[in-house]
Amino acid sequence: MKTPRLRLLAPLFLLTSACATTASAPAVSPAPSPTRPFGTLREQAERQQAWLRERLDKALPTLMRQYGIEMWVVPMREYNEDPVFPALVSPTTFAARRRTIYVFHDRGPDKGVERLALGGGTQGGVYESRRSARQVDGGGVTRQAELWGPDQWQVLKAVLEERQPKVIGIDVSRTFAFADGLTHGEYEGMAEALGPAWMSRMKPAEGLPVDVLAWRGADESRFYADLTKLAWDVIGTAFSHQVITPGQTRTGDVVWWMRQRLNDLGLDTWFHPSVSVQRRGKTEAELGESPIIERGDVLHCDFGITALRLNTDTQHMGYVLREGETEVPAGLRAALARSNRLQDIVVGELRPGRTGNDILRSSRERMLAEGLDGTVYSHPIGLHGHGAGPMIGLWDRQEGVPGNGDHRVMPSQWFSIELQVTSPVPEWDGQKVRSAQEEDVVLDAQGQVRWALDRQTAFHLVR
Repeated sequence: MKTPRLRLLAPLFLLTSACATTASAPAVSPAPSPTRPFGTLREQAERQQAWLRERLDKALPTLMRQYGIEMWVVPMREYNEDPVFPALVSPTTFAARRRTIYVFHDRGPDKGVERLALGGGTQGGVYESRRSARQVDGGGVTRQAELWGPDQWQVLKAVLEERQPKVIGIDVSRTFAFADGLTHGEYEGMAEALGPAWMSRMKPAEGLPVDVLAWRGADESRFYADLTKLAWDVIGTAFSHQVITPGQTRTGDVVWWMRQRLNDLGLDTWFHPSVSVQRRGKTEAELGESPIIERGDVLHCDFGITALRLNTDTQHMGYVLREGETEVPAGLRAALARSNRLQDIVVGELRPGRTGNDILRSSRERMLAEGLDGTVYSHPIGLHGHGAGPMIGLWDRQEGVPGNGDHRVMPSQWFSIELQVTSPVPEWDGQKVRSAQEEDVVLDAQGQVRWALDRQTAFHLVR
């Protein structure tokens, strides 16, 4: 029998005691383990800074011209940042400085895109910082002051008057949350300072901030393989005898072990993991919350890691061998193979230029033609877990997602191929088992699709 392809980053994780849950005494917890799987914070920041420069140098000019935006103005205030903020700033910047206005002016292919930061710093040299000149020390000396309040809008007005852009993009959208970062208060302040003539040249940037967030470079994809590998390793250990003792360990114990493992590695997650059980002859309601894991159970997890501002999203299946069993029952293996087949279908339909709704429609047509009882609810991933870009269905919107599903796939983008297929299992007297899987894929600069690391084709085994 083929076993899951697990590549451990470090020696197997040893356990000494358990994580507490409300339903049981502590059962598992990780022992001290190797740290810094991705290097020191300084090394990580240096790598992220290179990603930022590449995004602004390479992707931004192309995207601005694609969307017909001559100047892009992105104002925001401290702790109320635009969703596009993490795609525009250095890894050492955690919030906007008071008020920060990022201005991008496309001067054409020869001169490129000028990048100005009105407030805050240069973000490691990728912006030119502009500040207001005003008297600040009461002694008659005029100095460069930190931009604040109405001063910044006046500096923005001066920038506009110097450059005379005809089309100015701003982040307002009723379709994309990622493109709706300009708050009502900031819009009012800007309109009051600039006046109707300049405001008449502004239009929604729409897809521009979405695609700036979604664009990923080649080295980001190299790192993403390592990050996905770590996600697989954590799941592989969680779904093993090192964490699970059949008849004792609850699903909640495994969830908290996964959370604690990330914390011990100095990492985080963008959502609380989940672990669930399917059992012969039992419904989900009968199993209750955080059931004890028994032999013969089918396990499922949903797990994500956040590192260097990037996120993974992985769903894997596990099986707890019964006494005397050496492999997973054939009916369960067939169920997993069917969800693998649906993965093949969706990945085969995922191509640049297509909308999420197009991909969903054609995937479902092929799925139904092959007799698969499934659901497709895939999504972009990257700087956000449920990332910027086209949705490929929602679990409760299999007819398509208006607006968000009409956006188009582009090269240099990542997706989580999230789906499920439900199959009757002969060994379980025809009871249906839901094989839900999620694996991340990378589209390279040429639009070719590959798994970020691999995809699960065999159950994790608890012996």
